[in-house]
Amino acid sequence: MRYLAVLLLSILALGLLASVQCTASAEPPDSVSASPYLLERVKNNEWLLLDVRSEQEYREGHIPGAINVPHDRIDEYLAELDDYKDKPVIVYCRSGRRAKLAMKQLQAKDFNKVSHLEGDMLGWNATSLPVEKLPKEMM
Repeated sequence: MRYLAVLLLSILALGLLASVQCTASAEPPDSVSASPYLLERVKNNEWLLLDVRSEQEYREGHIPGAINVPHDRIDEYLAELDDYKDKPVIVYCRSGRRAKLAMKQLQAKDFNKVSHLEGDMLGWNATSLPVEKLPKEMM
């Protein structure tokens, strides 16, 4: 019985240690989940959140802190994005297709830390996390 208790405590301790190490890292994995942690990294300018949907889609609702660069115009914005080549860049669109295209473009231009937002905007909208909209007079 004592052996079982020690084993369970050891497993629990290893699990806690692993979760602390994962949360402490500022580097995103290949894909990132919708979470307050993501918002905090973006707010602190540790990660760039790139919305590659159309300007109209962005205006209708986007993740706070996201920058809009439509996927078919990435090359036009490379000079502005150049400072992020070695920083984490999280890419999303509505459902994933455009984000994957944009990720390939960025990786081909030597962006080293490009990740995908799991579920994209559809997944984000399914959570209780905030969405920003531009005022109607700006539309």
